[in-house]
Amino acid sequence: MPPTEAETVIAGDNVGKVFKDFWGRNKITALSDVDIQVPRGSIFGLLGPNGAGKSTLIKLILGHLYPTNGHLAIFGKSPRDVAAKNHIGYLPERSYLYKQLTAAEILKYFGMILNLSKEQIENRTRQLLEMVGLESARDRMSGEFSHGMGRRLGLAQALLNDPDLLILDEPTAGLDPVGCREVKDLIITLGKRGKTVLLTSHLLSDVEDVCDELMLLYGGRVQTVGKVDDLLRRQDRMSLEFPKVTDATLDAAVAALVNEVPRNAVTPGVPSENLERYFLRMVAQRDGDTETAGARMGKGVAEYLRDTEYKDHSLLTDSADSAIDTDTLQSLSTVEEAEPAKALDAAPQVSVDAAALDDLSGDPQAIEPNDDDEAIDKGLLDDLTK
Repeated sequence: MPPTEAETVIAGDNVGKVFKDFWGRNKITALSDVDIQVPRGSIFGLLGPNGAGKSTLIKLILGHLYPTNGHLAIFGKSPRDVAAKNHIGYLPERSYLYKQLTAAEILKYFGMILNLSKEQIENRTRQLLEMVGLESARDRMSGEFSHGMGRRLGLAQALLNDPDLLILDEPTAGLDPVGCREVKDLIITLGKRGKTVLLTSHLLSDVEDVCDELMLLYGGRVQTVGKVDDLLRRQDRMSLEFPKVTDATLDAAVAALVNEVPRNAVTPGVPSENLERYFLRMVAQRDGDTETAGARMGKGVAEYLRDTEYKDHSLLTDSADSAIDTDTLQSLSTVEEAEPAKALDAAPQVSVDAAALDDLSGDPQAIEPNDDDEAIDKGLLDDLTK
């Protein structure tokens, strides 16, 4: 039975998007007749090759684009409704951060935009930076971050407001295996809390690990949609795993199976450890006793994202109540000036030749030619400029 409107976070019927050229003629049909229902508390995967329409659909959900036809609602409201946007967290495919601000300053800045209290900003900044493994880099400017560290910080920013709907566009792109595993654990934890997660990824193993449902787009149209377990289950095959036994016991088991299936359809083997689990185990053994200037293993999902009893949505106010403390915002805006000044103080002082500076900045016509300058053939110059 389909979810009711109260249980549906994203509801779209016959959604289409056509991009037009300069003359108003149809140029590209990005989406056609897309029906999407994302229940509350589900982890929904959006799959498809490049150009299938995934990013267009996400932009429609965020209200960045308007559908050409059809109806789309978020929390029962228009995607352009500010009250609906207050409950959304978004990690874009590329994270654009203020390069002259530190990781802590960036989270403080966005926390103020979200109208969080000073205490909430401090607590959540600490918890989020620990969660994404950037606590040792909290005072480094984001311009010094690697791509993967920037993705970790972008994820922390997307979670500042404890969103009810989290939209992740390629969340594990550029992350190391530790970061990938931690992001997947976070997504699963949020799902257990009743949060709704919509994610896109070309790493199908990640989608398989965390998603409850998925939709496959191709050519702007829905090709398949359903529960992951139902779509992936092979009804014509069975598997059996057990501890190691003697060859005689294994031969007897195979012989019993051969009574019903051909011998070449039975494939005995030894399971191997997943490479991701092996990598994580090796890094975990070194994480506590090895110094690094980069990202470390996170310390688990932030407490306020795990605690089901802590749900302070008073911070998610309507636009009329979301005024920001301008004095605090003004003090934050001076960070970019203060940081370079600190660097100049540490740098060696260089003396400037004032006379030479005056000569360079004066009237070019007043500068007398040096005797060593090469003479210019004015006649030849006149011929070239005719």
